[in-house]
Amino acid sequence: MSRLDTEQQRLFGGSPAGHTRTLVLGLARPADWTVLRNVWQGVQADLELPAPAIAVDGSESYQLWFSLAQPVSLAQAQDFLEQLRLRYLPEVAPSRIHRLPIADPSSPDAVRSAPAVPARQEITGNWSAFVSPDLPAVFGEDPWLDTAPGLDQQADLLSRQKSISADAWHHALKCLRPVEQSTGTQQDVPAGLAPLEPRAFLHSVMNDTAAPLALRIEAAKALLSADRR
Repeated sequence: MSRLDTEQQRLFGGSPAGHTRTLVLGLARPADWTVLRNVWQGVQADLELPAPAIAVDGSESYQLWFSLAQPVSLAQAQDFLEQLRLRYLPEVAPSRIHRLPIADPSSPDAVRSAPAVPARQEITGNWSAFVSPDLPAVFGEDPWLDTAPGLDQQADLLSRQKSISADAWHHALKCLRPVEQSTGTQQDVPAGLAPLEPRAFLHSVMNDTAAPLALRIEAAKALLSADRR
């Protein structure tokens, strides 16, 4: 096993069925690091999480790769990524944002995960790669490498990445979802984070083309039910 394989396994190793240790948030059409950088900085400053790995996908997007020390369900993973979108990318069209892994609607047991990095893209011949924080600004709106990245260099980049511990994960969720801590009494909300109005949240889920179809249908049903009251 190469050094890169070892680091990939350490950070993004396998999980039980229906669970994942790897969460990927991507921004495309156009790729804009200045926007996604807000998430990269915010999860460190506000949520006290280790810095996610940064990647160019070799085609259309910049990506943030989050590594978890312990697997979580696909639903938990998607909820976390959705909360990041709502907090740090509220003005970005949901169609520009990729959130992986997700359940594949073509099969109840299938999962669509982020393609491996680094890898050569068959159509364009360009390469995806993990990159250091100072490089995305150099790529501009072209998130790819023309040639294969050095495998030792990729291993070095990943060797400096840390997985999110279980305690850090739960702390981040509490920061992102303070409303869920309330049992009917008003709770203090962290600065810069306003509670999300339920109807607005349901609309955001229903209109999010990246969300699982079943989740969008349930959101639509909930809205119809509320309108009939």
